[in-house]
Amino acid sequence: MSRMICAATAALGVALAAPAAAEEFKWAVTTDPQTMDPHAVNSTPVLGFLNNTYEGLVRRGKDMSVEPALATGWEPIGEGEGWRFTLREGVTFHDGSSFDAEDVLFSYQRASSPESDTASWFAPVSEVKVIDAYTVDFMTTAPNPLFPSSIANWMIMDSGWAEANNATRPDKEAGNHATLNANGTGAFKVTTREPGLRTVLEPFEGWWGEAEHNITRAELTPIQNPATALAALLSGDVDFINPVPIQDVARLASNPDVKVVQGIEARVIMLGFPHEAEALKFSSDIDGENPFADVRVRQAVAHAINVPAILQTIMRGNAEPVNQLVSAAMSGYSEALGAAPAYDPEKARALLAEAGDADGFSFGLKCPNNRYLNDEAVCQAVTGMLAQVGIDATLEAMPVNNYWPELRADNFDMYLLGWSPGTFDAEHPIRFLVATPNEEKKLGSWNFGGFSNARIDTLLPMIQSEIDPAERQAMLDEVAQIMADEQAYVPLYVQPLVWGTRANIELTQRPDNFFILRWVTVN
Repeated sequence: MSRMICAATAALGVALAAPAAAEEFKWAVTTDPQTMDPHAVNSTPVLGFLNNTYEGLVRRGKDMSVEPALATGWEPIGEGEGWRFTLREGVTFHDGSSFDAEDVLFSYQRASSPESDTASWFAPVSEVKVIDAYTVDFMTTAPNPLFPSSIANWMIMDSGWAEANNATRPDKEAGNHATLNANGTGAFKVTTREPGLRTVLEPFEGWWGEAEHNITRAELTPIQNPATALAALLSGDVDFINPVPIQDVARLASNPDVKVVQGIEARVIMLGFPHEAEALKFSSDIDGENPFADVRVRQAVAHAINVPAILQTIMRGNAEPVNQLVSAAMSGYSEALGAAPAYDPEKARALLAEAGDADGFSFGLKCPNNRYLNDEAVCQAVTGMLAQVGIDATLEAMPVNNYWPELRADNFDMYLLGWSPGTFDAEHPIRFLVATPNEEKKLGSWNFGGFSNARIDTLLPMIQSEIDPAERQAMLDEVAQIMADEQAYVPLYVQPLVWGTRANIELTQRPDNFFILRWVTVN
């Protein structure tokens, strides 16, 4: 039905107005995609970009609803034993090779491998069966009603291409052919890749879908300095930037040559702790101990941070406070959970004294400087606020390409993290950020601090398989309460989305901050 409506609308548009002429398009972002490999890095800059050239069995539409992509339909198997996907026939990869069920099986094996950063997506999967060339069954260990939406960002690779180019597994460290090259089925193909300098895409003439854009060539340029990106937009050197510096929103909105596109991203910005560390790595005054292992110290951190002040000064009123790892707009958000810890430096000092740290201590805070809106400025503010209660941070801010390896190497005492749930459901951050890290079960892959709670680990598979909404929400409420009681993280705010375009650009902004080229029109 939806496809018929879209077709009718498109036909009406042609009847009422002449189509826009084909145009080139240029855009700038602060963070260059680290890789062209869709299974190597689970981050928005990578997945958002690659959604233009690779496709999955399903995808998210303009309203974030799950819709068919390389699968034309899907249905549960039996009483919850798994899901059957019917594949789209006649699809080709950018190099002309045909797409079929073997590519799906290969991509599952690749994306769920230990070398992949997306393995956690497939934790519920027990087996994948090729029924025929265009039918694939995903068997699950328990009923999993969210499975189709949980793989909306999983992308299918050409098995033959990967094998021919020795890229059967992702290589996050050294890289391989798939790091610099792409061969998807999407609306655009990568024609030039110069990491850190530019990436060029052109429409794929053999794409199975109907193009809604008028782009003949698109070029992505990473510009780390937001002010420089803004200048490029104002001069017309680029047509689109993401993000717009918060402090420049009002000025930009008054310029008739450009437009500001604003919304709230599904991303919670939080502080993380080294739960499993025996000692701090960057302290100048304590040796052999980890004060953050004490919940009272973690609670002191939460009470020491003046979130409203950060939102008012650094975010210029454009962000929303949050009390858990998902925003109130997400499915599974716990209405039962109380408010976030209030700013109360006296209570913070009392908690530190109670924990035996009345004199405070020093530690190292790691932070990216080009991943989230005003990320370094937020960390600077946090550093100043913690110092007021005697916790002295040495801040080290760095580009995101250097940042993730530092976190994966446990090279921190505290860190800043943003998380957008790929399923738009509260189960997602539990699986990635809260579950006890377990490579075999593909859990906790972004739980850098090693937080562990046996009750949450017990509840997670029950949440994943529970069909009754009320029972499922009760379990999510329990997890949210445990997280708050343990102060596993310090949720700060929900990040705003602030994009800037030239006045002649029409596009769609989604709350996952994915920029989709096939929805862009240059007028």
